[in-house]
Amino acid sequence: MLMGQRGKSAAFMPNKYVFPGGAVDAADADIPLAGLPSAQCMDRLTLQSGPVPPVGIVAAAIRELWEETGLILGKAGSWPRLVPADWREFAELGYRPDASALRFIFRAITPPGAPRRFDARFFLADADHLANDPDDFTNAQDELSHLHWVPLAEARKLDLPFVTEVVLAEIAGLLRRGEPDDAIPFFDNTGPEGRLTRLA
Repeated sequence: MLMGQRGKSAAFMPNKYVFPGGAVDAADADIPLAGLPSAQCMDRLTLQSGPVPPVGIVAAAIRELWEETGLILGKAGSWPRLVPADWREFAELGYRPDASALRFIFRAITPPGAPRRFDARFFLADADHLANDPDDFTNAQDELSHLHWVPLAEARKLDLPFVTEVVLAEIAGLLRRGEPDDAIPFFDNTGPEGRLTRLA
């Protein structure tokens, strides 16, 4: 698993080890992706998705991976239209983002009262689909430190946020079963009481 550590001065989850990730930008929904995840994955992303289209969500996942680690999920090729500022460095390396390797595995909404709230979708992708060296983090921005690949069992021993612990447990189950689930686990904290449901 690829993990990185948030800074000790971070306003949210300081010092915790997390997955690369972040917010959807306005331009992400219009990015010309070279490939999409499976139809089932895209259908599940539309369930209770709100105003952000699934294409924007998967594009944001690729952009955040690039920004925080310097790793590229992409295919060689030129962009058919003007490149947004947030994607310029990615495009200048000669790649278009490719989401076909992404697998939607978990969703969580932060409970009310948390210092920062998020509605997060978690994706899994095999490092074999990266277009560049998986150990080359030289293009990473400074949001995460100690970027490194960790065996799954070791990753679960790091100082993790609760939701990351839960997602790693879900990944362990997926790998053990060898087949995708019939539905995606969803920690839904939109109401007065949190509940675990599944997105079929």
